[in-house]
Amino acid sequence: MWCYRGGSISAEPRINDRIRVPEVRLVGPSGEQVGIVPLAKALELAQEYDLDLVEVAATARPPVCKLMDYGKFKYESAMKAREARKNQAHTVIKEMKLRPKIDPHDYDTKKGHVVRFLKQGDKVKITIMFRGREQSRPELGYRLLQRLAEDVQDLGFIESNPKQDGRNMIMVLGPHKKKTEAMAEARQAQEARKAEAKANPGRSQNAADSDAVNAEESEGSEGSVQSMEPESAEASAEA
Repeated sequence: MWCYRGGSISAEPRINDRIRVPEVRLVGPSGEQVGIVPLAKALELAQEYDLDLVEVAATARPPVCKLMDYGKFKYESAMKAREARKNQAHTVIKEMKLRPKIDPHDYDTKKGHVVRFLKQGDKVKITIMFRGREQSRPELGYRLLQRLAEDVQDLGFIESNPKQDGRNMIMVLGPHKKKTEAMAEARQAQEARKAEAKANPGRSQNAADSDAVNAEESEGSEGSVQSMEPESAEASAEA
């Protein structure tokens, strides 16, 4: 009686002598259809072309095999997968917290964070926190949210209108720029800085370090204002 004793099942296709069928439907190195041939003949052609015989459709009858450079194929597939992960845009929601009676300097600072988040193509959740008697003046929070939305209207729009949530009032701003576009622009800017550094090797180390810091910030947010959630990453700055 057969019994499975564990071990991983390889996801790699069978190649060359690992193929155990009497005949295969053969595809040539340029994609041309050779037809159904005996396995021995297919292996002979693979050796003649200095290529591998790779089983690309094991469930077909007979299995479909192709002549290719399997090592090169694996490398190119890995590079494509890596590039796809690099360009993948994840939905990110940043959070900025304000008090209804925030002073002008703090407001400008937090507005700067919101501007940066929107430029990166991220959504921003604005939370107005009410305390004590401030809870009886919700209009203060509403006016502050409207003011902020107007100040950044060139970069974002109101995706979710202000609404009361317990002691807080919440509004969500969406970016005009898509995340993928923002990522592409950030990469271009970083490449431009690298090219400039090569063209001007006499630049001070401090300037180069400053550029490196700015490049990192363009792809993320300050560690002190970021927290992770299952569906999104939120960056919060306490007022």
